[in-house]
Amino acid sequence: MPEDECTVQRVGGSVVVTMPAEIDAMNSDGIREVLLSASGPGVPDLIVDMSRTTFCDSTGVHAVIAAHREGAVTGTRLRLVAVAVRRIFALVGADLVMPIYPTLEAALADTPSATAGPGAPGDKRD
Repeated sequence: MPEDECTVQRVGGSVVVTMPAEIDAMNSDGIREVLLSASGPGVPDLIVDMSRTTFCDSTGVHAVIAAHREGAVTGTRLRLVAVAVRRIFALVGADLVMPIYPTLEAALADTPSATAGPGAPGDKRD
């Protein structure tokens, strides 16, 4: 997969969108379209896998939040996997409205103790 593309696959009952290493104004519109088309009626869980994403600007954050909002309307629950970019989602409060996991495996298992929000095990703030 080229670094600037994302992939979509079904894993069990979930749809997993694997995000590129960098998300910015150059690719965020396309990412937003992929996320919005991957969720919807009949998709109970959309997992946005940003585990390999090392840079995400505000346009990328807005794309993920738009998918979360659309999911709230269509009945799709968004789960976010983020490590390097988790802090930016916490700074805008997204971790208060969507679960953030440290690994794809944790998101697929939906292990509550694995949720990486403020005060969660492993939460490292600067």
